[in-house]
Amino acid sequence: MAPTEHPILHKPEHVGSFLRPQSVHEARAAHAQGKLDDTGLRKVEDAAIQELVKQQEAAGLRSVSDGEFRREYFHLDFLKHLGGVTVTKNKLVGEKDEAAPPQLTVTGKLVHKKPIQVEDFQFVKSCLSHGDSVVKVAIPSPTMIHFRGGRAAIDISSYPDMDQFFEDLAAVYRAEIAALAETGVTYIQLDDTNLAYLCSDEMRAAAESRGEDVQQLPKQYVELINAALRDKPASMTAAIHLCRGNFRSRFFSSGGYEPVAEVLLRDLNVDMFLLEYDDERSGGFEPLQHLPKGHKTVTLGLISTKTGKLEDKQEVIARIREAAKFAPLEQLSVGPQCGFASTVHGNELTQEEQWAKIKLCQDIVEEVWGKQ
Repeated sequence: MAPTEHPILHKPEHVGSFLRPQSVHEARAAHAQGKLDDTGLRKVEDAAIQELVKQQEAAGLRSVSDGEFRREYFHLDFLKHLGGVTVTKNKLVGEKDEAAPPQLTVTGKLVHKKPIQVEDFQFVKSCLSHGDSVVKVAIPSPTMIHFRGGRAAIDISSYPDMDQFFEDLAAVYRAEIAALAETGVTYIQLDDTNLAYLCSDEMRAAAESRGEDVQQLPKQYVELINAALRDKPASMTAAIHLCRGNFRSRFFSSGGYEPVAEVLLRDLNVDMFLLEYDDERSGGFEPLQHLPKGHKTVTLGLISTKTGKLEDKQEVIARIREAAKFAPLEQLSVGPQCGFASTVHGNELTQEEQWAKIKLCQDIVEEVWGKQ
């Protein structure tokens, strides 16, 4: 598959999730208690998403999302709809009776039973008021079904051959992407923690203990994602976001992009990379030298969603200039390092601080690249 010849470079860009308003939290609580049915919950979510779309367009964002307001977790609320995937909630743990993230296992043959994101996309599209706004549909990367559990989390009677597992996994993603393309989606984003986790010595050691070849795994994951995107129409922009963890402002791994950069930037058939660069945990900009000159772009995640403290504008611009020593400035952009709420819980900042960060991105773009 040839990469898209005319990708959309959004300046500024964002990862997709935003802090949920109180109305959504209250509705989800009522739904969990059986006091609000599915239709009532969706009505509240619809109203909140309509308002969010207005806020994004008013903030100058060209790519517009639903804020992931309908999700509890950025990945599980999508993956649980695939046949053969089982999501099991964990018990409450810790001093605050905080629930550990649910467990995902493959318990049968993977099947794409129905379109998962089509209805949500159609609603966001109906809310747009600016003619140049583009709806971004964020879905979890296919690697999310494999890395955490590895072979042990995949039913051996369903998949005695792991090659068949990866083939079926790519096929269910192709089916979803085809359904999205048919309904008019022109921009998808794959959210991937695992290629970033493979930059961590600790995470690589853990993967090796599960029997994985961490030297080959980045290449295997790139081949998997490329297979998932194989039939994507040329008119659809594909992006990938790499994340080191973002639950309630926490991170789960550190390490520069060197272990994955060459195969990631050179061989992955996407148009845009959204890479975390908000602090020293992501290493330096040297790995950007592997970005091919041409159509691929990188959004530098220099603005942190983990804290409400607003970054210094000139310091961020200086870091962009530093990155431009390794990749052409015209192939770079700027944005937050991750979403503001990868889970329903949200990160440790306020709505006002969230939008101040988006405005800062806009101001930086106008100073560095000119008014868009």
